[in-house]
Amino acid sequence: MEEKRYLPHIAYDSVIFGFSGNQLKILIMKYHNTGLFALPGGFVKIDEDLNAAVRRGLKERTGLDNIYLEQFYTFGDVSRYQPEAMKTILEANGHDVPENHWMLDRFISIAYYALINFEKVVPTPDALSDSCDWYSLNKLPALMQDHQLIVEKALQTLRDNLERKLVGVNLLSPLFTMNDLQKVYEAILGEKLRRTTFQRKMLSLNILQRHDKQYSGKAHKAPYLYSFKQETLI
Repeated sequence: MEEKRYLPHIAYDSVIFGFSGNQLKILIMKYHNTGLFALPGGFVKIDEDLNAAVRRGLKERTGLDNIYLEQFYTFGDVSRYQPEAMKTILEANGHDVPENHWMLDRFISIAYYALINFEKVVPTPDALSDSCDWYSLNKLPALMQDHQLIVEKALQTLRDNLERKLVGVNLLSPLFTMNDLQKVYEAILGEKLRRTTFQRKMLSLNILQRHDKQYSGKAHKAPYLYSFKQETLI
């Protein structure tokens, strides 16, 4: 990675949320020969838009490019400056790292969160990593620098924007049952919700389109299928 190709002191980190049916998971990288875990991130090329750089990184790690993505915070505390961590990563991958290497400089990170249907992703590690895997929220490994704080901020932002951002759009199939949608909300909020109250609330928002029932057994127990109304998608 040649310094002249990238903007100095600017990086991005992505909190990629995926829903596995009952759990909300996050995509985490493990750097080669270091034992260090981190969020997928990267740098912005001189001739590249910031959003384009983030989408490029997400496609490289997930294979997807049509996903919900939102910038939610900028992390710039002096305490996040830990050049020894980046030096360890580069040296573990066989790079000679002089003291003035541009990747050892202090970086301000612009954070994004992405919402992805778990079933559509084939996690792919980058050139510096051994693995790129899904981890449950309650079983995250210790993350380098301030990445745990980034995860916590992303989750709070996600919770604050549940209805307004229609998070289920990217976490569910195009057609879903009310029970499927409730499981997404419960996974994000970290609490159980009363079925009748949840259904009444979702229907009152006028954001769902009801379709034919999903027949898989006894007809009288078949649930209706729903989709988000196109005019409400953000």
